[in-house]
Amino acid sequence: MASRDINVIALVKGSERYVFLFDDESRDETLKALARHAANPDLSFSWYDASVLSQKVRQARPRNRSVGFVPPADHAA
Repeated sequence: MASRDINVIALVKGSERYVFLFDDESRDETLKALARHAANPDLSFSWYDASVLSQKVRQARPRNRSVGFVPPADHAA
């Protein structure tokens, strides 16, 4: 089984803690979760918080994956 690297972003607002764990394949779902939290009036998580954390999610570089190089096909002249 291949191991997957996990990214972590967190926000502390007073006594509340918001912690998001995501891998490279779940970035889009993490961004959607940030928006859902910001839209929830029962949470202190604001749209500003979502914006700042969204930037962090986008800046987290995808991990290098070992990919084999395939040279271009030779074209007969």
